[in-house]
Amino acid sequence: MPTWILYPSFFRSPCVAALCVFGAALALRADSTTPPANAEGPLSPTALAATRDGSTLFIAGATATRVLVWDAAARRVRATIPVPASPSGLVLSADGARLYVTCAAPESRIAIVDAAAATVIGTLPAGHTAMAPVLAPDGKTLWVCNRFDNTVAVFDLAAGRELARVSVPREPVAAALTRDGRHLLVANHLHAGRADLAEVAATVSVIDTTARTLVREIRLPNGSGLLRDVQLSPDGRHAVVTHQISRFHLPTTQIERGWINTNAISVIDVARCERIASVLLDAIDSGAANPWAAAWGGDGRTLCITHAGTHELSLVDFPALLAKLGAVREGGPTAGPPRTPPAVSDDLSFLGPLRRRIKLPGGDRGPRSIVCVGHQAYVGNHFSDSLTRVDLTAATPDPQSYALGRRPTPSLARRGEELFNDASICFQGWQSCASCHSSDARVDALNWDNLNDGIGNPKNAKSLLYAHQTPPSMWLGVRADASTAVRAGLRFSLFAVRPAAEAEAIDEYLQSLDPIPSPRLVGGKLSPAAQRGEQLFLAKTTGCAECHPPTRFFTDLQSHDVGTRSRHDKPADQFDTPTLIEVWRSAPYLHDGSAATMRDVLMWRNREDRHGHTAQLNRSELDDLIEYVLSL
Repeated sequence: MPTWILYPSFFRSPCVAALCVFGAALALRADSTTPPANAEGPLSPTALAATRDGSTLFIAGATATRVLVWDAAARRVRATIPVPASPSGLVLSADGARLYVTCAAPESRIAIVDAAAATVIGTLPAGHTAMAPVLAPDGKTLWVCNRFDNTVAVFDLAAGRELARVSVPREPVAAALTRDGRHLLVANHLHAGRADLAEVAATVSVIDTTARTLVREIRLPNGSGLLRDVQLSPDGRHAVVTHQISRFHLPTTQIERGWINTNAISVIDVARCERIASVLLDAIDSGAANPWAAAWGGDGRTLCITHAGTHELSLVDFPALLAKLGAVREGGPTAGPPRTPPAVSDDLSFLGPLRRRIKLPGGDRGPRSIVCVGHQAYVGNHFSDSLTRVDLTAATPDPQSYALGRRPTPSLARRGEELFNDASICFQGWQSCASCHSSDARVDALNWDNLNDGIGNPKNAKSLLYAHQTPPSMWLGVRADASTAVRAGLRFSLFAVRPAAEAEAIDEYLQSLDPIPSPRLVGGKLSPAAQRGEQLFLAKTTGCAECHPPTRFFTDLQSHDVGTRSRHDKPADQFDTPTLIEVWRSAPYLHDGSAATMRDVLMWRNREDRHGHTAQLNRSELDDLIEYVLSL
């Protein structure tokens, strides 16, 4: 039986009918010069799609739970499409008739939209936080990333059902299908292993679409993480991945010349499924923080990359870049002595004249999406609810900004979120707070040698969920509370002196964070295995609840010696007890990131039973306990 859910009765409901009438009213007012009001607050453009002729753009408003229909000629929104949950990705069928919208939630939906009527005509169920939909060349199957299930699903659109799910290492956030449809390249946001190793990097997964199996992992340079996008070149021969390269093995004593974080693209040979090289997008004295979305201009020569942290657009001469990389690999003449491809990822001057760097208009903030129609690039700005249009053929591009609605005055928390993701407040724009905690203030899965507690003792980056509610801060508790840590971070991580109001806004944002329900929950409730694990967790024989009492935060707010000191730690060091809420997404674990999984925490990193009395548990009991902890 097909699992399509059609909507005739849904659209007869009063609430949805009112929304549809509202959308129709907007369409009828296409000649108005006044953009539609953002009655629900900010829109947060997060994905774009365009018709082939460029006459219409579809814009995913992530926080508004709707898709906007933009008339390119009139330069205004002509309709809105309410969708079941936060729209995270868009893909338009080749004939322009259907728009597929991933609607991210713990139990996501894929909305099928009649593009001409701007109406949802059905949905398909998807996994936890579905995003990045990709249509097969024949339009018959749809691939979707289920970010927090760590899977990629494929759907038969004619039958309206899911065919299979393929597991990938961690948090798939973007995907691209090869032109022959044989392979799907998947960008994993974070690496999936320990953080205390010499080599730590996220990967690009390669899925065989016929066998529906994972066949290869393309490893990126050491320190690569926070992947955001993967796009195929128009000729299908290359793919480009946007990501950071973090210099986590160095102490954070300075920020110039990419000492802490650099921002990059990796170029992949599609036929061989191999990385050719990784190229830095920064300049020697100017970081290009938080590269996010990528697209090719209509001539196939211009590669466009948005910088969400510095509010810029890079335009790269891609054929020239390939030629220069080829010369390096072959040992031929380059600007300077011959270099091997690994050295390219350390060279802040490599792009040089091959790239133009375009500042977006002053009010356009947080470019996280882009679509190119011919020689026009349209950029969606997450924090300013605006589109930027850039003529790629202009010798000196003059970006034009268009409001998508009346910009509401942001709340203090919204302003704090913007600042958290804003690298323009950092010295030379090298990084933002999000460069070490991702855009939603969680983790980058790396160890950092910050100077809060001295030098030479790297610590794993903590999630900032509930940081203000569970003092002290930092693994050794060297900051009395998160407010103190925020101000220290601005000064000693961004190397900037900022107005007090900005730190207050970031405080408000961090305190507003809500946990995401675990993908291990079943219908929002503990599974039978997790229920058994809960009893073990609460039992005095295991002692788990002594340090992680089952209150709102699952921490006693104390520091303990639980036998996890490493060679970098001092004999008297004790470590803060972290909250267990949302621990399912904060791996690797412990202060040094030495445990890749919760099983590692409770087994080989707990040999003296000082991190809970687990030695007496049999395998089944240990499985149940892990299931419970990872369900919190």
